[in-house]
Amino acid sequence: MSPSVKKIVPLSLVLVGALGLGGCATKGFVREQVATVNQRVDALDSRLQQTDATAQQALGEARSAAGQAQQNGQRLDQLGSRVDGVEQRMVEAQRKRPRN
Repeated sequence: MSPSVKKIVPLSLVLVGALGLGGCATKGFVREQVATVNQRVDALDSRLQQTDATAQQALGEARSAAGQAQQNGQRLDQLGSRVDGVEQRMVEAQRKRPRN
């Protein structure tokens, strides 16, 4: 082998090794990236729990309002029946009343 080939082979091996190892992430880098992602996931989880609590509260209030509306509707039906009864009595009283 010529002297120039003897120099190129080790240099090529070092270059290939450096390029191959340069693509690997260090444990520290991976831990740092995972920690950042975990912080974001934790923040999103906290926001999700707050949103869920708000939604559950709103659902409870909506159910309560629906129950109250149903009770109000029933009461209106009862009052309507009573008004109809009073109206019928007034009509009959006017019929029975002597005309002058």
